[in-house]
Amino acid sequence: MRHAKAEQTGATDYERRLAERGRADAAEAGRWLAARGVEPELALVSAAVRTQETWDSLVEGAGWDLDPELDEGLYSAGTQAALDLLREVDDGITSVILVGHNPTVASLATILDDGEGDEEAGNELALGYPTSAVTVFEYDGRWSELDEASASVVAFHVGRA
Repeated sequence: MRHAKAEQTGATDYERRLAERGRADAAEAGRWLAARGVEPELALVSAAVRTQETWDSLVEGAGWDLDPELDEGLYSAGTQAALDLLREVDDGITSVILVGHNPTVASLATILDDGEGDEEAGNELALGYPTSAVTVFEYDGRWSELDEASASVVAFHVGRA
């Protein structure tokens, strides 16, 4: 998931907070995920303020009870670094959500797509990755073996309240 809409300014980019619209959009994305039966066992969230606030609103909307693992590196991580972070997930975990920033999140979603999933969702993913965008994948394998074109897009949604 890409973080929700943030304020245009902050003390630093890292410290930018969510806009009111962003809070509402993230909560709507959480409701959408919960309605699809998505409930992550692990949340990897960038430690930037706007991603933490996105997570808080997402959890509120979804009704999940899960504390995130905040990752300082996700703020500036490139696609391969984000993929490497997912590869470190314990194989006992079956469902993960990653909340980060563009262009990394969009790039990661694009390279993971094997083209074998939901055609409409895959097409929507290809059209862009705005704030509050969420891609749901199915992957059958060890996290350490997650690679390009190894997961199927099953749903794509842009949270809008």
